[in-house]
Amino acid sequence: MQTHATPSLMQPFAQQFDLAEGLMLDPHQHLVRRASDMRGYYADGAALEALIGALGDPPHYETFECPVPEEPGQVKYCISKLYPGTVGDECFMTKGHYHQVTATGEVYLCLRGRGLMMMKTSDGQCRWEEFAPGRLVYAPPYWAHRSINTGDEPLISLCLYPGDAGHNYGDIRTEGFPRRVFRRDGQIVIE
Repeated sequence: MQTHATPSLMQPFAQQFDLAEGLMLDPHQHLVRRASDMRGYYADGAALEALIGALGDPPHYETFECPVPEEPGQVKYCISKLYPGTVGDECFMTKGHYHQVTATGEVYLCLRGRGLMMMKTSDGQCRWEEFAPGRLVYAPPYWAHRSINTGDEPLISLCLYPGDAGHNYGDIRTEGFPRRVFRRDGQIVIE
């Protein structure tokens, strides 16, 4: 076995989670996306503005990021916590992203809640998989992906991806997704 002593060698560590609440304790970074951060993503912009006005810009989702460097060979992980709700009748969702290194995939293990992982390619293919507790969803390389909460409690997932994958939100902002998910008359509708 060959070993390399280098000053940048990362030391092993452990991290504590509160799985019931969907929290990473002492995260390296905690990102909160509010309703106002989602302008331009929902079909009904007026309904989003009404939601912001009525509820004072509520949180849409949170991510709790690990202290692993964004480098080749590393494995990044996070907790994603997507709140329940609708904008008009469209289910709450994350912005969605491609990876900057497009040839990288991502794994989502659902810990709590119900929802969908909507995935698309730049050439128009679109697929979705169901989130349920204990169900793992794999977003392959070259597929943009977005979480959508179809339930009535937070949708909480553990996410793992290559350290150098990066995130590209800009293409989703301009391209969007070919399908949307709505709650109508108590039913989930994908259009």
